[in-house]
Amino acid sequence: MTIRRKGWPTTLRIVVYVTPNRSTTGQRRGLEASALTGLVPLIAVIPVWLVALFPVWLVVQTVWEISFFALALGHLASSVVLFIRPLQVLILGRLLGARPPTIQQAARLEPAWNMVLQANKVPRGRYVVMVLPSNEINAYACGGHLVVVTSYAVESLPKAELSGVLAHELSHHLGFHTVALTVMHWLGAPVWLLARLGFTLNNVATAATSSFVSHSAALTAIGRLLSAVLTAVSWVLLSGLWISTALSNVVGRRSEFQADQRAIDMGFGQPLASALRRVSATSGGATPIGWRERLAVTHPSARLRTARIDAALRSRGQRTRPIHTA
Repeated sequence: MTIRRKGWPTTLRIVVYVTPNRSTTGQRRGLEASALTGLVPLIAVIPVWLVALFPVWLVVQTVWEISFFALALGHLASSVVLFIRPLQVLILGRLLGARPPTIQQAARLEPAWNMVLQANKVPRGRYVVMVLPSNEINAYACGGHLVVVTSYAVESLPKAELSGVLAHELSHHLGFHTVALTVMHWLGAPVWLLARLGFTLNNVATAATSSFVSHSAALTAIGRLLSAVLTAVSWVLLSGLWISTALSNVVGRRSEFQADQRAIDMGFGQPLASALRRVSATSGGATPIGWRERLAVTHPSARLRTARIDAALRSRGQRTRPIHTA
């Protein structure tokens, strides 16, 4: 969920939430539908990944005799590093620009996070929470044990709403929503790098053709042909990556509803809905226009998610809005 910093009301409010029903908490990890549908974008990226890996294999072959199958299997197996907790912090944390919370941030973050862990009987050391410096409210789960929350979310959200957001992100891990998508991004890295290299070499070939062989029709034709081939290959690779990313966005939007449902089952439905109302009030909840925008959207609208949470809470006879007193 994402909203940008704007002028917030300064009126002091006391927000009272219904205490989570302990009979519905203690959620366990379990394979959910979104974890299985996450295999679709992973499968979609495999063809372009193999194409991108082929030139890498040719280079490796010059110094080390290894079969293409072994190299591909080794690269796929190496994705396990993204699910080892210390390596997640070292690799994913740095790639994302996240870091451990400061003392002040930890003072706000830990009480909200502890509420979520205790409600689900999850050991404190199983997951790692890191902070991303940002002027936006956002949080997301990645890898197998990493939860990232922006500094502005930590510093601005009330504890109850922050706990609702963290419960939602923990739900992604408990439902194994992040596994296939993390592997997909790992396999997509060489595809993106090779495509960027192709565009760079295309620019070099075009410049060299114009500067050094423009006097020769034959060499000019060869240079243009090489440039066209590099451009075509790069676009094919990027198109495959774009398709898999679009599919992952579709899967990701569905997983948001499942994570919301888990948060409700944990007893954090009301504070999560309150945080989503803050999103709607600040961002306006604009609806994407056209199929391109819809494919690029990674989350359902905050208003739709809030409506579904409210409906689920009403079906359980729970209050759907927090009680505000001045």
